Parts: sequence; C-alpha cells; structure tokens
Amino acid sequence: MQQQESAPPRLEARHSVSGLNSRFQGGQLAFADYIASCREMIARAHAGTDAATQQKIVDGNAPFELEPTIATSRKRGILLTHGLSDSPYFMRHLAAFFQTQGFRVMAVLLPGHGTQPGDLLDVTWQEWARTVQYGADRLAAEVDELYLGGLSTGAALSVYHSQHDERVRGLFLFSPALKITARARWANLHKLYSWLMPSAQWVGILPDRDLYKYESFPRNAAAQMYALTQAIKGCEPNIPVFAAASLDDATVDVSATLEFMARAHHARNKLVLYASAAAALPANIPAAKLEWVNSALPDNKILSSAHTAIVLPPEDTHYGAAGEYVNCNHYYPHDQEKYAACIQHPDAAWQGEITPANLEVGMLRRLMFNPNYAALEDSMKRFVESLL
Repeated sequence: MQQQESAPPRLEARHSVSGLNSRFQGGQLAFADYIASCREMIARAHAGTDAATQQKIVDGNAPFELEPTIATSRKRGILLTHGLSDSPYFMRHLAAFFQTQGFRVMAVLLPGHGTQPGDLLDVTWQEWARTVQYGADRLAAEVDELYLGGLSTGAALSVYHSQHDERVRGLFLFSPALKITARARWANLHKLYSWLMPSAQWVGILPDRDLYKYESFPRNAAAQMYALTQAIKGCEPNIPVFAAASLDDATVDVSATLEFMARAHHARNKLVLYASAAAALPANIPAAKLEWVNSALPDNKILSSAHTAIVLPPEDTHYGAAGEYVNCNHYYPHDQEKYAACIQHPDAAWQGEITPANLEVGMLRRLMFNPNYAALEDSMKRFVESLL
C-alpha cells in the first residue's frame, strides 16, 4: 500500500513574534531580579496552559543560580549558556556538578527562548552576546576566577565572549557549534518573498511538543548562528579548554571543534570525543589531551551519540532513558505513521544521531541523553582539579 503524503504543516500562533523576548532586557538588574523578571515573562507567554504544566515550563526555561556546596581556596564561578532553540533546563545537571566542585553558578536565558518559537524570527546573535556579557559581569563581581560553559550555540557564545574578556580563566564546551553548513549564510533570503508566503520563514514547522526546547526552527535562527560562527572563525584560545563532542554530530560540523582544539595549545586542555569503535580518531590532537569514548552500545539499542545528548544523564526524568519526552521529529511531517509509532512505542526504536546509516537500521529516535554521563563528570572533575 502506497503511503499517502501528509499535508504541509500549518503556521499557528506560536510561530509569530510574541513581543516578550526578542531582545535582552536584563539591563542593570541584579541577577536575582533578572531571574524573577524572566520567570514572570515565561509565565505570561504560557498563560494558556494548565497550572501544573505552566509551572514546569517556567522552572525549566528560566535562568537560575546556585551557590557552591563546598568551600574551596579559590572563589570560582561559572556562567552557563544553553543552545539554540533549547533552554537553561539543559544546563541543570552541569550546574549541579559545578556546584559540588565549589563553583558559584549562574545560567542565563538567551533572547528568543523560553516563550514561543516565533520569538526567534527577529532575534540577532548580538542580543545573545549581550546576555552573556551581562551574566559574565554579574558573576565576575562575586568571584575571583570566571569560567564560561556552554552547549552548542552557548559554547560558541562562550568562545566569542572569552576573546573580549580577560577575566575569563577557562572554557567548558559541549557539542560546540563552531561551524555549521554554509547554506545558512543565505537563510534570510526568504525575506524577499516570505511576506507573501510566511511559511518560507521556517526551516521546519513541527508540533512543538517539548516543554524545554522548540521543535519548530526558523531560518533567521540559522542565519544568526552562521554569523556568530564567522565572528569566532580561526580564534586561538590561550586559556584552558575542556570540550566534549561527538563525531556523529548531525547538527554542527565537528571538524571545526577538532581544529579549534588543535589550535588551543594550553597544557591542560582536554577533549572528550564520542565515536564508534570504527571511527578514525584525529591525528592533530595529542593523545594526552584526547579521551575517546565508544558511543555505540548495541545491547542498549544505542547506535551512536548525538548533538542533543552529551550534557544529560540517563536519569534525567524528561530526556533520560525512561524520560517522558521522545524525539522523533525527523519523521514529521513526511511519515506521520512512523512518527506516531516512534512516539507511542519508544522502546521499539533504536537511538542515536539522525544519520543516513542509523536510519537504515530501523525505526530511530534521536538520542537525548548520555549513557556515559557519569564518566564525563569524572573527566571534568579531573580537569577542574588540574586548574591552577
């Protein structure tokens, strides 16, 4: 029986600009007041949801801060920045780790996020950079040693900020978005005709089922990400860098991460690289600075790591091994039957990155957690202990 083609997805209210969060609005607020302001904004944006769901959305999408749980000889702090289309929720486990290592932690919410996907339609990467600048200034006022950590776009913003701020003592980069497809350069050409065909503003129009990450993705977000990568192209950090990336990453060009780490000559640098056993490991990074992790666990139906997976442990209640969210977006809308089956019967699906090879194995859901997360924390702990 021939599969019927699905009707193209339709734009809905969430695909328009809310007017709440396309610009950084922290100004000179104390960080606690900035958190409160963002929580109120997120609550307003989701006023139509039931009270319990709205509370989960606010708690997961809002910026946050943590005090260290141990006293150390150094007064250290780390600013954590989430990735494009997601939220500070993705920083929660990293934050808890740094808290136990004696760090004062602050995590920001990037403009365009936490409200609705349409707020990414007119945001600029400079507004994201302003947010990181604000967070760095607030944190630096409280600590003696400032560190930056980020996931994907948040990692790129951390690199960008470190080039202009001599207070930054080190970087923690996870699935860093240092290079994306060159096609993104032209992503905003849609403005020539999207006034007539609004759906042209979008790379993908999806159901947006997730509470803590947009599924729909506008072309402007890709264009801003490309511009940001150009602003950090070729940079050579002279501070300690800890990075974790997957060779199977389908969102960013991981070769840029390998080149970045090869240019970063600090003696204490460390790259944790997730790859299959058959992968060719980079020859331009000294073995002492490279930690290879086998990301293929076929006994657990895991084919590879993924861009989305590195910073979340299996125990995460939303994205983890038994989590409530299942990522099957690659089947939508062209194969609604498989999309529904993947969501309704997640245990029947393999997990991994959305690569052609993995899709050939069978029904696939995108991996959202790191089976080796505990080992990642051990690696970070050794790196932290090596910092002078």
